[in-house]
This record gives sequence, C-alpha cells and structure tokens, in this order.
Amino acid sequence: MNHRTISAFVVFLQFAFLITVCTSATAQDSNEILLTVGGKAVEKDELVYLISKGKGTETGTSGVSREEFEENLNLFINYKLKVREAEAKGLDKTEEFAKEFESFKETLISPYLIKNSLEEGELRKAYARMQEVVRASHILFQFPPNASTEDSLIVLKMALKVKGEIENGGNINELAVQYSDDPSAKVNKGDLGYFTSLQMVQPFEDAAFTLQVGQVSDPVLTNFGYHIIQVKDRQPNPGQVRVSHILVRFDPLDPTQEENARRKISDIYAEIQKENTVWEDIVKTYSEDPGTSERGGLLPWFGVGSMIPEFELASFSLTEIGEVSPPLKTQYGYHILRLEDKKPIDSFEEMEESIRSRILRDSRSGMIQSQVVAIQKARYGFKEDETSVLNLGKNLNSVSKVDFRGALTSQSLEDAPLFTLQGKSYLASDLANYMASQEISPKVNGGTFDFWYERFVAETLSQVEEIDLETNNREYQMLLKEYRDGILLFSLMNQEVWQKGISDSLGQVEFYRKNISKYQWKNRIEAFLVKVLDKTQLENARKTLQGNGYNKSMMESFESNYKANNPLAFQTESGVFEYADHPVLSKINPELPYQEIEADGALYLIILGQKFPAEPRKFEESRGLVIRDYQEYLDKALTDSLKAKYPIQINPQVKEEAFLALNQ
Repeated sequence: MNHRTISAFVVFLQFAFLITVCTSATAQDSNEILLTVGGKAVEKDELVYLISKGKGTETGTSGVSREEFEENLNLFINYKLKVREAEAKGLDKTEEFAKEFESFKETLISPYLIKNSLEEGELRKAYARMQEVVRASHILFQFPPNASTEDSLIVLKMALKVKGEIENGGNINELAVQYSDDPSAKVNKGDLGYFTSLQMVQPFEDAAFTLQVGQVSDPVLTNFGYHIIQVKDRQPNPGQVRVSHILVRFDPLDPTQEENARRKISDIYAEIQKENTVWEDIVKTYSEDPGTSERGGLLPWFGVGSMIPEFELASFSLTEIGEVSPPLKTQYGYHILRLEDKKPIDSFEEMEESIRSRILRDSRSGMIQSQVVAIQKARYGFKEDETSVLNLGKNLNSVSKVDFRGALTSQSLEDAPLFTLQGKSYLASDLANYMASQEISPKVNGGTFDFWYERFVAETLSQVEEIDLETNNREYQMLLKEYRDGILLFSLMNQEVWQKGISDSLGQVEFYRKNISKYQWKNRIEAFLVKVLDKTQLENARKTLQGNGYNKSMMESFESNYKANNPLAFQTESGVFEYADHPVLSKINPELPYQEIEADGALYLIILGQKFPAEPRKFEESRGLVIRDYQEYLDKALTDSLKAKYPIQINPQVKEEAFLALNQ
C-alpha cells in the first residue's frame, strides 16, 4: 500500500468511528435517508456501519450510549461536509484520485473473492498443524537473476549433491555455512528454530511437517530457490506466553560498552533478588526499552516462531507465574524476563478468522485461486467451447505474444469461439486484445495460448464478480464508499489544513501573535539532579558535589568520574526545567542552591542554578505547538464555513432508528 493510501487511513483516526479494520460490518435492510448535506442524501446504513466498525464488532455492536451516539453523529456530519466540499472541488475527478481508487479496488478484490471461497478443510488443515511445533535446519540454493532452464538445473544438481553429503553423514549446519545462500546461515548455521503452521511459505511448510525427525528432504522449490530441509525436533505446541522484560542495550561493536551492560544487568538481577523489591519500579528505573519501561516491561502475547530463538526459549522455559529468568543476551542487548501468564493454543472457532486472514496473505493464496475460478465458473454460467480452445492451443501455443494477432489473422481464427459467460460470447480476437493490453510480458517457454487464455478467463471472471459485488454486496459497497470518501477527505484536508498549516509562515506568525498567551514559559530553573537508591550512595555524591555551584557541564563530569564504575548507583538529569510541573523539582525550595530530598521512594541530591521568570516563548521555541494549533484553527474554520455553505437537514425519526439499530 502506498504512502498516500496509508495517509488516507490516518485521516480516519481523527474520527472516532473510523479507527479499526474488521472483517465485516452490520448490514441493514433499510436504505432510509438519515440526513442531507447541501441537498445530497446520506443513508442511515452508512452511519450504522461506520460506528459498528469503529467499535470493532463483526455483526453488530455491544451498544452505544446516547452521548457516544451524538458525538459520533457530529463527527460523521463534519466528515460528510468535507467529502461534499471535496466533490464540489472536483477532487474525485482527478487522475490522481482515479489511480489511487482503482489501485485500492485491485488490492481489495482478490482477497475478497478468495475469502468466501476458502473451504473449511483448508482452515482445519492449518489448525491441525498448529498443534505441533517443528524445529528444522535448511540450506538455500538461490537461482541467479533471470535464470534459464539450464541455470535452474545446475542449482538443482548442487542441491541434490549436498543432500547426498548429509545422507552420508555430513552435518547440515556445518554444510549450511559452506553452501547456503541464506545470509543468516553464517550466524545461525541454517537453524530456523521452532515454527508452526502459517509461519513459512507453503511448500517449505508442507515438506517440514511431512518429514520425520532426522529425515532430509528432496530439494523443495519456493520463490526463494531450492531448499534442503532436515527436521531436528517435533514438540506439542506450548501455546502462548506473556512476559515482561528489562533491557540493557549495548553496541555489539564496542566490547567495553558490552561489558558495562553485562555488569549492569548482573547488578539489576542481584537487586531483583532482594526482598520487597518491586519489579515495576526496577523496570521503570533501569530498562532501556522505551516502549515498555513505563508499563512494567510488559510485552504482548506471543507464540513459537514469533520472537528471536534465544528470547523465545527463555520465555517458554519459565514455568511459574512471577518467575524471573537469569540475564540473557540477544542481538538487542541483555534481558531479564518475568513470566506473567501462559495459555494453550486457542480453539479452532476462536482462531478461524485469524487463520483465514493469514492464509489470504500467504503465497498459498495462489493455489486457492484455482478454487475461486472454479466457483466463479459455476456461479456465472461459464461454458467453454472445448473443441475450439483445443484447436487454438494446437495452432498458437508456439507463437510469441508479439506475433499472436498476426497468426490469428493469417489462419482466419479471429472469430473462433472461446467461451460464453452470462450469455456473452468471447472470441479469440478478445483474447488478442487482452494480450495487447498487458504491458508486462513474462517469459513463456512454449504454451503461449494456454498461458494467456488462463489469465484471460480468470480476469474476465473477476471483472464479472466485481460488478456483482458492487451491485449486490452491501458490505463491499460500504467498504468501497468508505475508502473513496477517505481519499477525498485526505485530499481536502491536505490542501486546506495540513500543508497550509505547515507552509503558511505568515499565517503562523499572525496566529502566534494573536494567541501569544497560550505560548508561555512558566517559572524555570537550571538544575542538576542525582538520584540514588540508598544513603551510602547519597553520601558519595554529597562528598563530590556539595559546595559546587551549578554549571552546564557538571553532569558529564560527574558521570565520567562515577557512573562508569557503578552504572546502577546513580541516575542523573540536567537542564532548564519548568519546576512546578516536574515530578521531583515541584517538591523543592527554589531559593536553596543545594538540597537533598526524598521522592517516589528514592533520594535526590539537587543543585540549582539560575532562575528564569515566566515569560512568552519566542516564536522559534513554539513553532511546533503553533503549527499544531494553527492547523486545528484552520480545520475548525473550514468546518464552520462548510456548515454555512451546505445546510444540514436531519430526519429525527431515522436518527432514532439508527440509535436503536446500534443497540439491538
């Protein structure tokens, strides 16, 4: 999906009801008019659909309060006003809009067609494999770019040769270092760790789950090349685990930094072993993972094959809730883990939609495409003229794409029938037109007619079903409308609000001057803070710092002299602070240049410097805030002007029906 497409969805995040993706939405039978925007009708169904989708429900909602409903209705009206203005400006007639919308439809239609064609057996097969995890090693043999048949044969022979070496006692992991084209083999020696179904491409998965422990596969062809696979172990799937962690990072190219990190993680681990230690406090104080340090180091649930092997192994090795692991090293740094919870693999019913979605994203969807074509043929009355198609194949399979139309003409085959679909006949000349419209010409070694005929049939069937979906499938209609309007909303907002807010420097300055009272510094003070955990550390810091006045370089000097030798002993902070809002400085007496206080269970030594009174921020100091506020101002001004330009008429009875529909 391109940047613009992503941006269109970012726009939705500003509206409460356009925030999640779900697999389906409430379908209403009624097409009653909820409101008009400048005379243009808007149906009740659209509001119900979007609110239902925003609540993340599949076939309805868990209910909305009257207050939530009114809030969402107001947001919906503002949204429709902007779409109406975008249409009035002709933004839906631009070439850029047409390209993006068509691109979205192409992206949507394929999985949409496949989704309803997946048979339950395919889903249950994947779920059955999920009951087990497999550990395998592999050696990859890649093809050279634009490989010929001869090139492919050379690669295959090499793969077979290496397979023979393994079967004669060779070690696959040692041979992976020597032969594998997988870049990671130099580090992991071809060991892929444990994985389960839907975590590898299908041919690889099929082979791995068929092999017995110790068995070596024949060369397995995937899009990456040929693989030789050896299964090392099979185990029941342990389900999912949830852990929290402490992370200490280091530069792997700096041995000194790594040694400091190792010592620090060891000290942290020793601290955790003490009585009455609070895990969350230790995490907040020491962890260098900014995404989790403020929430106790908690990571999402994960299963086998989702994390790097050493992290995953340590996580699943923990057995008791609250158990803490010894420090472990990964490519990200040193970790300490704590087990928060474990659970078995979910039931098939709970995982069915997730499995379906993952299969649709997987390369196996290409195999499922044949199922889709078969279903479409039956649904839309496809009837092939088998004799004519067979004859065309005999006469035209050896003809190149470039010469195809000329061959048709010379053999008087332009009007040869191919098939009928929904009562319409398709001829060989239609196939020639289709071939001419395809800019990409993949290399076809013989079988020109067969190759292009299969593509032509599949695309024609998809076009017929797309028309059917747009006409008869309410969910598909709503999704298309949502995306269409989202592109228009983005275009208008980008034109009238976002880019203008960023590029209109004169407008920013004028807005800043009119609202300067919003951009004020509170009372500020220079401060250097040293946080310690016990009085011994406080005494050490006091000996060094007491009697010194504040200067900007004192933190760097203090850290280089003391923190390098004992990284856990001190935490420091230095700068100019609005001290009334600071969690520690809000407790000080700003008139005392040196003081020691206790806050949040820790001791602080604080040295104060110059004080700065409350005063307006300079424009340069406030530019980011000004741009944000100026864009909000432009947005509100735009909305107000559109409310005057396009009167809103709401049908109160239909509005009440919409509210009731959301609370059924």
